[in-house]
Amino acid sequence: MSPRDVRTVEDAKAIVREREIAYVKIGVFDLDGVMRGKYVSRDKFLSGLESGLGFCDVILGWDVDDQPYDNVSYTGWHTGFPDAKVRVIPESCREIPFEPQTLLFVCEFVETATAICPRSILQSVLNRAEKAGFKVSAAFEYEFFTFEETPHSVREKGYRNMKPLSVGSFGYSVLRNSVGSEFYHALLDMCVTMDFPLEGLHTETGPGVLEGAIGVDEALAAADKASLFKTFAKVLAQRNGLMTTFMAKWSEKQAGQSGHIHISFQREDGNPAFYDNDAEHGMSQEMLQFIGGQQKLMPELLAMVGSTVNSYSRLVPGLWAPTSATWGIENRTCAIRAIPGSPKSQRVEYRVAASDANPYLALAAAVGSGLYGIEHGIQPPEPIQGNAYEQKLPPESEMPATLWDAAQRLKASAAARDLFGDIFVDHYAASREWEERAFRKHVTDWELARYFEII
Repeated sequence: MSPRDVRTVEDAKAIVREREIAYVKIGVFDLDGVMRGKYVSRDKFLSGLESGLGFCDVILGWDVDDQPYDNVSYTGWHTGFPDAKVRVIPESCREIPFEPQTLLFVCEFVETATAICPRSILQSVLNRAEKAGFKVSAAFEYEFFTFEETPHSVREKGYRNMKPLSVGSFGYSVLRNSVGSEFYHALLDMCVTMDFPLEGLHTETGPGVLEGAIGVDEALAAADKASLFKTFAKVLAQRNGLMTTFMAKWSEKQAGQSGHIHISFQREDGNPAFYDNDAEHGMSQEMLQFIGGQQKLMPELLAMVGSTVNSYSRLVPGLWAPTSATWGIENRTCAIRAIPGSPKSQRVEYRVAASDANPYLALAAAVGSGLYGIEHGIQPPEPIQGNAYEQKLPPESEMPATLWDAAQRLKASAAARDLFGDIFVDHYAASREWEERAFRKHVTDWELARYFEII
C-alpha cells in the first residue's frame, strides 16, 4: 500500500503492519505553525489510532523558544501542564525519503483543545463555507533565504556575516539553479515523495533567496502541505549543510519574504463561484464580496497573518509588501490581487501574508474574512489603479503597525469572534501580546548604535 492511499484507521494499521514499522513519527502544529512531534512505538501508535494519543498541552501554551505564556488560562503552571488528546489523521500518512524505516502522520488536537488548535480553526471555517454551499481550494507560495551555514555556525557568528547560497540579486536565474542543481533537485524530489509537489521553484531577487509554489489542493490539504513544506525544507537544507529561514524579514538590507495564498471557491456542483462570463473581468458577485470581506477585516485579523514581531518589519513601503488593506486587478502593489482568467484559474491572491505565518491560521483568516464578505454582501470600493503605495487611502484601510496593536484589533473584533470563537481569539491574542512583551525586554543593535554614545 502506498502511504498516500491511506484513508482510514484500518488503512493506517495495515500499512504500519505491512511495512513492519517499529516506530512511527507523529506531529502536531503549534500556534506559530511549528511542528512538534515524537516517535512512538508500533503498539502505542496502533492503540492510539483508536483511542487517541497524548501530547503535553504546553504545545498550545508556549512560544517558539519553549517559554510558557504567562497570560493564558487554557494551560500553564496553574493547570500543571496535563496531556491533551490528539487524533491521528490517517490520510496524512507520508514517507520521509531520508527515513525509510518509519512513516509520518500529522495529528490534531481534540476535545477542549479543539477550540485553539490551528488546524481545527481552519476546519471550522471550511465547514462554515461548506454550509454556505462552497468548497475551497488554495495554494501557498513561499520565499525563503538559504545559507551555507549550520545551526551552530549562525549562533557562533551572532547571525552576522552569514554566507548565502548565492551572491547578488539574480531573479529567475538559470545560472544559479544550474550551478546549485543538486539541492534544487533534492528539494523538488522530496516534495514529490512527500506529496506537496512544487509547481515551480526559482531564485528570487536577493542573495540566496528561492521561491517555491506548492500545487493547488482542497484548502485543508493545502494548509497541511504548506506546513509540511516549511518543516521539511528546513530539514533537507540542514541535512545538506545548509540553512533556510522563513522569517518575514531577516535583514534590513533585503526585501521581506512573502507567503502568498491563492484561493478560489467552487459551488456544490463543482462550478467556479468566482467566475461569471458576463461580468467585467469575469468576476462574479461572490468574488467581489469575498474581496470586500477580506479588505474590510484585514486590519482586524492581521495578527493571525502577521504573527511575529518581525512580521511588521516587512510591512513597510517599497519592499514589495502591502502596507494598507487595498485590492486591485493584477496589481502586485496591493494586499489583495484579483487574478482574472479562465473558469478554472480565476482566483484571489492574499498578498499580505509572509513566510513566517502559520499556514492554518493565515488561510483561516483569508478564507474566513472573504466568506464573511459573502455572508454580509460587502462590496469593495473601486480597485486600485497604479501604485497602491502612492494612493491616498481612507483611515479604515490602514493596518496595525505592530504586533501589539494587531492583537488589540483582534481582541476587539466581533467578526473574529464570530468566525473563530471567543476561546481562540482570547488565547491567541494573549499569545501575541506575550510575543511583543518578550521583544520589548531586549536592547537591539540599532538602539546601541544610535543612543550609546550620543544621547
